[in-house]
Amino acid sequence: MKATDVIADGFGRIREVVYEAVDGVPAELLGRIREVVYEAVDGVPAELLNARVDPAANSITWLVWHLTRIQDDHIAAAAGLEQAWQADGWADRFDLPLPAASTGYGHSARQAGTVRVDSGDLLLGYFDAVHERTLAFVRGLAAADLDRVVDERWDPPVTLGVRLVSVLADDLQHAGQAAFVRGVLERGADA
Repeated sequence: MKATDVIADGFGRIREVVYEAVDGVPAELLGRIREVVYEAVDGVPAELLNARVDPAANSITWLVWHLTRIQDDHIAAAAGLEQAWQADGWADRFDLPLPAASTGYGHSARQAGTVRVDSGDLLLGYFDAVHERTLAFVRGLAAADLDRVVDERWDPPVTLGVRLVSVLADDLQHAGQAAFVRGVLERGADA
């Protein structure tokens, strides 16, 4: 068997999982992401949420804000809705010195450092609002919906199924990073 066949088989298996996802898997994964986000943010003082382990590193605040902004942006576009960021006033509540459409994608270290909060409640409030919108959207999907093209800027064009996998992967990665940063910062604070 050629290596390309093995890789193609792997992606085929991912596609199978995505198709099975309509039966509750995305909702289950989204629930797990929520648990990790809460473990990273809940009860953490703003000083640690906004802290960076070095000047070029991302803070817990930036990581959770970014994963939420990407989810909000991508799911709203796929659902044909306005993002919660603008529609529900989250951009005003965060009052960041960034363009309103900013999601964190491509941020420099300086830009990432401007994403700060006074409390984890703001981060978790926005995350929960987007989480609920995402669950409502995902629970309304049928298997056939996953083949719908949602972004033609890529070659090949991105289907809804691929976009959902992308959002889940991004969320898992950044939520795990936020939990790791919390652990590093708390150990440093205890030293």
